Amino acid sequence: MMILQQPISWSEAAVELIGFVGTFLAAGAIGFRYSVLSHRLAPPPAPLSEERQMHETAAAKAAMLGFIGALIAIVLLFGNLPQQAARQHVGIPQLITHSGTVMAQVALAILAIAGFVLAWVRVNAGWPLAAAGVVAGALRAAFFGQWLRLINPIHRLAAGFWIGTLFVLVIAGLGTVARSRLSSSDRGRAAADMVNAFSLLALVSFAALAIFGVITAWRHLGALHALWATPYGYALIAKLGVVAFVIALGAFNWRRQKPLLGIEEASTVLRRSATAELAVASIVLVITAILVSLPAPSESRPQPKRAPAATAPSTQ
Repeated sequence: MMILQQPISWSEAAVELIGFVGTFLAAGAIGFRYSVLSHRLAPPPAPLSEERQMHETAAAKAAMLGFIGALIAIVLLFGNLPQQAARQHVGIPQLITHSGTVMAQVALAILAIAGFVLAWVRVNAGWPLAAAGVVAGALRAAFFGQWLRLINPIHRLAAGFWIGTLFVLVIAGLGTVARSRLSSSDRGRAAADMVNAFSLLALVSFAALAIFGVITAWRHLGALHALWATPYGYALIAKLGVVAFVIALGAFNWRRQKPLLGIEEASTVLRRSATAELAVASIVLVITAILVSLPAPSESRPQPKRAPAATAPSTQ
């Protein structure tokens, strides 16, 4: 019978879940802009075509979602600063100005906010700023040579580029296509172009997610038997089971629905399938939020006792 040695901190799990949502929205907006709409927002001819206006509308909606994600991130960041300052026995202004990691985190979070706001009002220069704020903010440990601290952020960022971009694609991309004034055949073609453009990012992100997920799991488990002998291991198994279901839904969309794209009815079916995939992925986020609130087995293993140091014989 499994007995929890330490109760789950539901408040911590809730904060982690909110943080995941923020990361996924921000990373998803960046992924959507630079994969799905990569060459579709080049300097436009005059006057603007209906399709170009549709893409700009989709980009603006994506920027709005990214802004919400970046706003969540900066609120959580500033909400955590008092605890960090208390642990280091300094004031919050001193913490920000004297800690390079905190200063970089705050500056990049503000940069992401500013970039998404500019992109939201359709200033294309905002997108590089937002991308720098989101990606560099997640990988800021590299600036200080803290390479081992990159494992979790890369894992989280890859998940955001996969599931987050899928969410933005469904809401800002396919939703905008469905409501556009294009003809039925043009809407089908536009939807197919977006999905095809997303496919490469999805595959690369999933590969990175799997690789760094295995590394993260092993570092936290510490030993293979912890997978079936600890609360952390049981939660990890539950997460992997739901992730497998998400992969199965994604494979179904890839193999069965994607070849049918090009007509409006097929894109509607794909949008419903992707929505189901996102619903299951949200369960993964909940389980992951609970998982990170549990003590990692590698941190709770008893350390070997050291032999007492030999004492020199007294000369007195």
